[in-house]
Amino acid sequence: MKLFWKEHVPLMLFYSVQVALVPALYWLTGEGRPFAIVLYGVLLSTVVLVLYMIFRYCQHRKLYLRLEEPLAAEEELLQPMDEAPLSNAVHELLRSYDRHFRDQLRQQQSGNEQHLAFMNRWVHQMKTPISVIQLLLQELEEPAADSIQEELDRLSKGLEMVLYTARLDRFEHDFSVQPVELLQIVNQVVAGNRRLFISKGITPSLQIRKGLKVYTDAKWLRFSLDQIVVNALKYTVGTDKQISISAEEQGDCCKLTVQDQGIGIEREDLNRVFHPYYTGEHGRQYQESTGMGLYLVKEVCGLLGHEVMLQSEPGSGTRVTLLFKHRT
Repeated sequence: MKLFWKEHVPLMLFYSVQVALVPALYWLTGEGRPFAIVLYGVLLSTVVLVLYMIFRYCQHRKLYLRLEEPLAAEEELLQPMDEAPLSNAVHELLRSYDRHFRDQLRQQQSGNEQHLAFMNRWVHQMKTPISVIQLLLQELEEPAADSIQEELDRLSKGLEMVLYTARLDRFEHDFSVQPVELLQIVNQVVAGNRRLFISKGITPSLQIRKGLKVYTDAKWLRFSLDQIVVNALKYTVGTDKQISISAEEQGDCCKLTVQDQGIGIEREDLNRVFHPYYTGEHGRQYQESTGMGLYLVKEVCGLLGHEVMLQSEPGSGTRVTLLFKHRT
């Protein structure tokens, strides 16, 4: 109704000016007219205007209601409104926009599926030469082999990040929630980064009760935890330091905390470390930083219903906590 009145404000203003001009013209020309006749003319034109407004509103009532509720369901938006020419024109315009949008959406989805298929195929193809190189490393001397193996580990983790990033758009088709033992997942992550722990002289410290389980997806949790641990290793400088991984039960919830003794995060970067491609002040000093690790952790945990919290002080290390809301 508000839209109807707004649309007809110019008409009512024009009518008001016209009603004021007619008696004024009679008075200026000196042609006197009885007040009753002038009033009768004004009332008669007002009745005609009111009847026209009522007819106009009834004719386009569905159109006004549709325009006042643009966020209605899709099936309601594309329903025919009335037989008025303006309403039919608006209906046809909406249908043409809908067809155009659906065509573009299908093209975009097809392109995304092809891109995802290509990325998956490419990553799996790259795993073959990595496996061959690892076999060839057995014939090399130990110092050279260790250096090459370290670079291969980086390459493997990079390919894994590409693969999981591509799968994130189809997450609903690639996860299975079930009881998962935390200690088993943490041991797998630590074992997978064993060479990096040794090369940096850092010791993992685990305080997790055996048999402690949470409801989550084991594969995605392993990937998320691996990103956190790799970040902790990357930004921890010096030997004889520890990365502590502990779990704390709180009723039906459980907190998994990864605490490092690294360089920490600047305060101005804390609110943006979960943004994609944001590396922060320290990230500029490390060329291998991609700015995607914590972003992917945040996205994955959000899709799984977990919470991610981060606390850090420059020079005092970083603490990342995963909150699992359901253990049973």
